[in-house]
Amino acid sequence: MTSSNPNYADPRAIAESWLRQFGTSLMPGNDLSIHFAPECYWRDLLSFTGELRTFSGTQVAEELARRQPEAKATNFRPAEGRTGPRVVERNGVTSVEAIFEFDILAGSGIGVVRLVDVPGQGYRARNLFTSLDQLAGHPEHIGENRPVGKADSTKFEGPNWLDRRQTAIAYKDRDPQVLIVGGGQTGLALAARLGQLDVDTLIIDTHERPGDNWRKRYHSLTLHNAVWLNDMPYMPFPQTWPVFVPKDKLAGWFESYVDAMEINFWGSSTFEHGAYDEDSGTWEARIRRADGSVRVLRPQHVVLATGVSGIPYLPTLPGLDEFQGEVIHSSAYTSGAEHTGKRVIVIGTGNSGHDVAQDLHAGGATVTMVQRRSTTVASIDPSAAAADASYMTAPTVEDSDLIGLSVPYPDMYAGSQALTATMKEFDQDLVAALETAGFRTDYGEEDSGFQIKYMTRGGGYYLNVGCSELIISQEIGLIQFADADGFTAQGLRMSDGTVVKADLVVLATGYQSQQEGVRRLMGDEVADAVGPIWGYDDEGEVRNMWRRTAQRGLWFSAGNFQMCRTYSKVLAMQLRQELGTAG
Repeated sequence: MTSSNPNYADPRAIAESWLRQFGTSLMPGNDLSIHFAPECYWRDLLSFTGELRTFSGTQVAEELARRQPEAKATNFRPAEGRTGPRVVERNGVTSVEAIFEFDILAGSGIGVVRLVDVPGQGYRARNLFTSLDQLAGHPEHIGENRPVGKADSTKFEGPNWLDRRQTAIAYKDRDPQVLIVGGGQTGLALAARLGQLDVDTLIIDTHERPGDNWRKRYHSLTLHNAVWLNDMPYMPFPQTWPVFVPKDKLAGWFESYVDAMEINFWGSSTFEHGAYDEDSGTWEARIRRADGSVRVLRPQHVVLATGVSGIPYLPTLPGLDEFQGEVIHSSAYTSGAEHTGKRVIVIGTGNSGHDVAQDLHAGGATVTMVQRRSTTVASIDPSAAAADASYMTAPTVEDSDLIGLSVPYPDMYAGSQALTATMKEFDQDLVAALETAGFRTDYGEEDSGFQIKYMTRGGGYYLNVGCSELIISQEIGLIQFADADGFTAQGLRMSDGTVVKADLVVLATGYQSQQEGVRRLMGDEVADAVGPIWGYDDEGEVRNMWRRTAQRGLWFSAGNFQMCRTYSKVLAMQLRQELGTAG
């Protein structure tokens, strides 16, 4: 769709007029379809539907009319203090894009509309996004609503702040309302959000300290995307930080975050089993503590925040059980300095496989990578940098987050294809050299690129920070798995009978599905009832993620930093609603 009026003079007037007329038409009996273009999408997060839903075409007007009597949305107006209405072009479509606010029975809402000029019909909404922003009775304790702190500034007897924190963390005489399993960025972001909604929340993590999930990974690890995309809720990273953050710097920030956000955190604690009691509406959660003791907690909700990467996937490879050297999964790999002079085979060519291989090479090992299937390769700069820049569609991260949430799946997919086309041009020499070296590449399904691969598979791509050049120069060896017969005691035997000898095999083979993690922790009945987790459903929403599942009281959260920051609020508000109005 293109506009017959490329000027779009006075976008504020256009947006205000549409919002006013749309709000008036929400009254019963009115035809809402006159406000929408023939091709249109409505994405709602909690405000009208109480769920995460996307509708298209004629569904949009029908669903809005059906849900408005309960939602009672009113007073649609441009949002104060946010990016003002403006003309934008997204995926070749010119529109007026406006961030707006509205009131709703459940609290207050925030949204985005993109208006196109339909010939003979005026300005119609191609995209409408609505989201619950603040809960009535439970606004976040930020800004004007921040706590005063009188208990510490005027009271000189009794427990002080630290005493109260230690008591809160101990859980000696109470159970948390929400138990979060996993203390990485996903769990920490959600716990911080829940804390500002007065929800008693405990995180448990198998690692000893907050940040250990990064701190204990391989020595040279650095984030591959820009620091300004990775802020945590309420606490943006300092402006002095480097664009690409080293793992130990991030780990230290996580530890500080737990303290600053008053997050209850149990380290060295393992979630061994969970069973839901329908009568009491609580879980019986069996937790193994650091000293070997077992604590049984009875939270009303359990959130599995172990991420897309959960239980390591250990494939059955021919002859691997005969191999006499060491075999580890990439999740257990630490440093190339421990393997100087060794011969190492790395199975897998995603991000982890490349990073492990490069780190081993830097540490003085002789490394051979084994490729099992083609891989999407993109340069950190300019390709990944272009992807990072494409996210910043507004002057602030807050508004960019909102605009990012507003994009329905078909537009997101088309946008990823357009970005991938640009990356193809940027990386054509790199990819051609890799192919010449025998490395098989692809650009994902229908050339949709690495971002869609992440959302559907959780892997299958590599953001190049130098390992591709080592493969091209043959400083790191490359074998196609199809050319190998299997492992022997000494290494990997090729189809021609030669053996690539090895002292260590690193399985950079990814992780089992989250559904299998549920099966291990909660049994077949729960796992089968919940079904697949991650990937997209028919509406383009992520399956079983940040939303209610078929198992009452069981929730999932995962994703990159941007997703953790944005969807943690969506999930936290649902949990607050489920717990009712009590503090």
